[in-house]
Amino acid sequence: MSARIEKLAAILLALPGNDCAMQRQRMQAAMEQLGSVTTYEGSRHLDCYDPRARIHELRQAGKRIKTVMRDERTESGIYHRVGVYLLEGVTHA
Repeated sequence: MSARIEKLAAILLALPGNDCAMQRQRMQAAMEQLGSVTTYEGSRHLDCYDPRARIHELRQAGKRIKTVMRDERTESGIYHRVGVYLLEGVTHA
């Protein structure tokens, strides 16, 4: 398991729950701790059914989040175009 996936798993463990508020907290924590989070990581590793909706809600709450697109290979080996979210104005650890 990669160090990044281990950090995502730790975020999920530290912020349990399936409601929208907890999903938003996990997405924000990932951006703060890792510098970015992808739609794929949000759904696969942070248990956010629709990461795009959580990002939209964070933006409505005043968070400045930049989106860039990139091709990323999933576990099946197929490349998909995914959004990469970056919380602006935050330096990650």
